[in-house]
Amino acid sequence: MADSPALPFPASQTLRETSTAPRHSLTVRLTHWIATLCFLGLLVSGIETLITHPRFYWGEAGNLLMAPLFTVPIPASRASVPTGYNFVLKDQNSWARSLHFQAAWLLFFAGTYYLIAGLISRHFSQNLFPRKGTKLLGRDSSPDSYNPLQRLTYLTVIFVLFPLMFWTGLAMSPAFVAVFPLTAASLGGQQSARTIHFFGTLALVLFFIGHVAMVCRAGFVSRTRALINGRAPYKESA
Repeated sequence: MADSPALPFPASQTLRETSTAPRHSLTVRLTHWIATLCFLGLLVSGIETLITHPRFYWGEAGNLLMAPLFTVPIPASRASVPTGYNFVLKDQNSWARSLHFQAAWLLFFAGTYYLIAGLISRHFSQNLFPRKGTKLLGRDSSPDSYNPLQRLTYLTVIFVLFPLMFWTGLAMSPAFVAVFPLTAASLGGQQSARTIHFFGTLALVLFFIGHVAMVCRAGFVSRTRALINGRAPYKESA
C-alpha cells in the first residue's frame, strides 16, 4: 500500500534538494506497516501449515489415497505423508493455524479500513490509477512518482490478489463453507481453493521481493523514513 508525492515539478526546471514534503498519509502509513507484519506472519504460519501436507489436489476432496495434482518437494511434519525424505519435521501446525487465523483477520480489518479511507479521500484515483498520456514505464511530472506499470501492479495486489486470498482462505474453512457453500463450490471445491491459495501466495511473495528491490533501488532509508514520518525529500527549482 503506497502513496505518491504531492509536489510535481516541470521537467524543464533545474532541480535541487532543499527540504521535505508530505508524501504518505497517516492511513497509508499505518495500514502499510500492519499489512507488512500480517503478511510476514501469514507467510511463516502458511509455510508451517504447508509442511503438514505438501500435496495439492483439485476438487472437493484430497487425501493420501488420491493422486495429487502436484507435490511441493519438501519434507513433511507427519510420518503418514509420503515425501521421499527419510525424516519427519516437527509438527507445529497448532500455533501456525492460530497465528494464520489471527493475522488474516487483522489484515482484513486493516485492509477494509484502507479501502474505505482510500475511496473517501480519492487516494486510488489520484495516486494509483494510471494517468492518460503516460507511457507504461514512463513517469508523471514528478520524478519520484510511480510509473503506470507500478500503479497497475499495486492496484492488482490491492483489488485482485488480496481479495482472492481472503476468498480462497474462507473457502478452506469447513465452518464457513457449511454456512456459505457457494464460497468453495464456485472455486471447484475446497482442495481447489487451497491450490489457488498456494499460487496466490507465490504471486504475493514475488510482488514483495520486487517491491523491496525497487525500494532499495530508489533509496531504502529515505523511502522507509517516508513511511514512518510521512515526509520525503523533494526538489525545488533553482
